Amino acid sequence: MRRDVRACLVMISPLVALLAAGQAGLRVNYTDSMPHGIYWRIPFSVPEKGDLVLYQPTPAPVFEEAWRRGLSPHHPLLKRLAAVEGDVVSIDDAGVVVNGRRLTNSAPLAYDPAGRPMPVCRLKDYRLSPGEVLLMSDYSPVSFDGRYFGTSQRAQIQSVVRAVWTW
Repeated sequence: MRRDVRACLVMISPLVALLAAGQAGLRVNYTDSMPHGIYWRIPFSVPEKGDLVLYQPTPAPVFEEAWRRGLSPHHPLLKRLAAVEGDVVSIDDAGVVVNGRRLTNSAPLAYDPAGRPMPVCRLKDYRLSPGEVLLMSDYSPVSFDGRYFGTSQRAQIQSVVRAVWTW
């Protein structure tokens, strides 16, 4: 009986540790939008332009379609805060421009890897209003980000994160 209890504890201890780490702020990124790896939530940090953030989209047709295609509605998205209130944004076939500077890896794709059309978001010299942000991936040219879903509300940002270990 004692041996069974020890074996059970040995088996569940890593799971309990992982759950506790998740509650404390540990996040694992397995998507291609940013480097795969382990990220840490920075508590009480005010998101600033250029920060990596966790973003929880609200239900909208563009996200509902993304969820049908496999994006999990239960996991926040890891994105870079690319533009904030007052910034001027344009999104066209060549990519995303913020304050006159084209962002790396920002050209939108016409089709996803399965050949399905991607949503279209086009902006021309659009000035972000108070509380409005643009979230992007400067890492991956295939990220599902602001080039497809447009601007978002700052209130949807859950926290700032920092990479701990990436591969």
